[in-house]
This record gives sequence, C-alpha cells and structure tokens, in this order.
Amino acid sequence: MTRIQLHDSATRRKTEFRPHDPDNVRMYVCGPTVYDRAHLGNARPAIVFDVLYRLLRQAYGPDHVTYVRNITDVDDKINARAAESGRSIAEITDETTAWYFEDMAALGNLLPDHTPRATAYIDRMIDMIADLIARGHAYSAEGHALFRVRSYEKYGALSGRSLDDMRAGARVEVAPYKEDPMDFVLWKPSDDAQPGWDSPWGRGRPGWHIECSAMAAEILGPSFDIHGGGNDLMFPHHENEIAQSACAHDGAPMAQVWLHNEMLQVEGRKMSKSLGNFFTVRDLLDRGVPGEVIRFVMLSAHYRKPMDWTDEKAREAEAILRRWREQIREAGPADVPGNIVEAVADDLNTAEAISRLHALSRAGDVDGLRSGATLLGLLGEELGGWAQAPDVDLSAYGMRLAQARADAMESKDFARVDALKAALQEAGVEVRMSKDGIELLPGSDFDASKLAALS
Repeated sequence: MTRIQLHDSATRRKTEFRPHDPDNVRMYVCGPTVYDRAHLGNARPAIVFDVLYRLLRQAYGPDHVTYVRNITDVDDKINARAAESGRSIAEITDETTAWYFEDMAALGNLLPDHTPRATAYIDRMIDMIADLIARGHAYSAEGHALFRVRSYEKYGALSGRSLDDMRAGARVEVAPYKEDPMDFVLWKPSDDAQPGWDSPWGRGRPGWHIECSAMAAEILGPSFDIHGGGNDLMFPHHENEIAQSACAHDGAPMAQVWLHNEMLQVEGRKMSKSLGNFFTVRDLLDRGVPGEVIRFVMLSAHYRKPMDWTDEKAREAEAILRRWREQIREAGPADVPGNIVEAVADDLNTAEAISRLHALSRAGDVDGLRSGATLLGLLGEELGGWAQAPDVDLSAYGMRLAQARADAMESKDFARVDALKAALQEAGVEVRMSKDGIELLPGSDFDASKLAALS
C-alpha cells in the first residue's frame, strides 16, 4: 500500500494518512459559487485536489474512493447578478455551472463522484438547523437562526484564533438579534424578490456555512477522511463547518484531515481587477493558452506555497509539454514509476514529481514518462489536441539554417543565424539546435504565411 503523508491544517504537521475505512475513502472539497466564470485562482484548488483524487484512486482503487465537490447555487452574489442582469437565478446558475464543468474539464480535471447543488439539500439543512436548536447550539431570532459559537469550546482551533481576541478585534456592527457578536447565521429571511423556502423560522434561505455541513453529512456521513479548499476558506467558513457539524453529531470530528492550498498571484502581485491582472480560465483558453499548459504551471509549485502565474512560465511549460509529447509517441503501457508516486504521496509534492519527470525524459524512459505524467493529469490523449503539429515540410528551412550556422562558424558572425531562427520562431516553429544537427517542429500556432519573408 502506498504510504501517503498529508499536512493537516488542524494539527499543523505532516502525518501519515490512515482512512477510516480503506475500502471507502471519502473526500469533500468546497466548490464554486456559480454566478460568473471561474477565475484563475478558482482553478488551483480544483487541480490540486484532482491530483489528490488521482493519488487516492491509485493507492486504494477507483471503486474505493468518493470525491464530493459542491456547487453553491444560492447566495447573495447570485441574487445581485440576477437583479442587475434581469435574468432568472435558475438561468444564471445553470449557465455558470455548465461553464465551470467545461472549464475544469479543459484543465484535465476528472469529474468528482458527486457534485451536489445546495438547492437540492435545503430540507437537509433545515433539519440540521432544527437539531442544533434542539441541542442548545443554535437559536432563532427575528426570522433568523444563528449558531451559538460559545457553545462549542473548540471554536477557533483550526485557524488558531482565540474567540475572545476575535470578539475584541471585531469592527462590524452587531445585529440586534444576535446573543453574541461572533454568532453566525444558519438561516436568514428572504423578501419577495429573493429565493426562499418555508422553514420553522419563516420563509428564507440558508447561510453559506450550513450548506457544506449538510451536504457532506448526507453523502459522506458525519465523519469522513479529508476536507479541502483554499486557505481563504479556513476562517470563517471551515471553522464554522467544524463547529456546527461537531455539535450536530455528538462531537464527532467532521473530517480527519484538513488540507488548504495557498493563493495564486499573477506576475508577482495579488490578482485583482483594480490592478488589471484579473482573468478567468476561459480568458486564457480563448487567448490560446492550452488547458494542459495551465495545469502544468499550477503543479510546478507546491500547493501550500503561493503560485505565481507568469506568461514566461506558460511559454516554458508549453515548450516542455511539446517536447514530452513528441517523446511519448512510441510509449507503451507501464506502471506509474515508484519515485513519481512517492513524490505525489509526500504531501502532494507535484513540483518534485515534475522534476522527476524531467529526469525520465532525459534518460529516454518514454514509458515511465507517460505513465508518471498521468498521475498528475498530464500527457493524456484528452488534453493532447493542442499539441498536434501541422503536417508541413520544413526541411528546406532546416538546410538553410544549417548552412547559415556552418558559415557563421567560419566567419564568427551569427547575425544571419539569429535572424533565421527568429523568423522561424515568429512563424510558430520550435527550433532545436545541437551539435548533432537542427530540428524544426511546427507548433499548433504555426502560420505558414509568416515564412514568406524567408522565401
């Protein structure tokens, strides 16, 4: 059995992963709120936990792993988008959910076993809230239901925050219906223009945090193995999930291991619309950046470290993937190399796994290269269309470049070589020059018309 080690955010240390039941390994990851296209930052947890899903399937067998990633389709951001656009909430959420699935598939992510939509579990949320009230962990006031935070003595343990410090540092106006400023909403009233469901506390809609607790418990049970998401969700979202889930299930821990990925930057800065460096996954795909390239760049950094997206990294990733895909044309079936599994099993060290794939490439182990890359979701046929080179004869240009290089070796003037090489690259041709010869490879962006200047 593969020895998997994961860094648990709750204990702040890396420990060996031991599932409750090796025949029923269960993982829950917080998914998107569907009101717009997924931005590049949304792609990082999807890719990170897809790799973990692949690792778990490799270790325990595909039939023994259940992966749940929810869809939040009831939220004030969705309501606002409907109001400003004049479109119905259902129309917006159906469209944006389909976009999300499409964009995540373009990045090579497997579809989770379950993708529950919050609106399909409203009754389960109402039941859980009613149970929390009956147990004394929640209360109703003015059409709201609120969780009584001080009823859960371990509150703040995940994020390492003191409840008293949080209260002292609060800078928000306290709602008059709250017993304590830190109490959070489980249910809130809806007006006629907002989506709402009947409940013991009046017509309304669930708070954000109760969604995941209710859906996870329904699909995976009160306690499961892994809960994941971005580190921006650690507080308050995951802290609140832990509290309400434990209190609803006699203190049982919601998840055995908590994993959080770091945030994404763009060209060394936080991604934001005000800085002009905000873009969606679809923006990149439409600009011609292949989904496999996006995935490679994401996996080049450890998930617990900031990931800095740059155009240069994308160009380097494309060149590497083209070279690898050229190498594996004749690859045959093979087991995933043990050192690749070992790297991924060491707290999802995808950066180290990629380094080891480079070593396999240099050694000419094309079978190991292809099978090892599949554990990372790379070099599969489903993502390979972008790298299909056009059928074009570049031998004449290769001979011209070879002659120019031979002349330059005599004259020590490489200006002609540099000019030819630059013109070929501008036309979308990868130029490989070595002491053994010259190889020209047309890329997917090859444009024969740009070679006219060389004719």
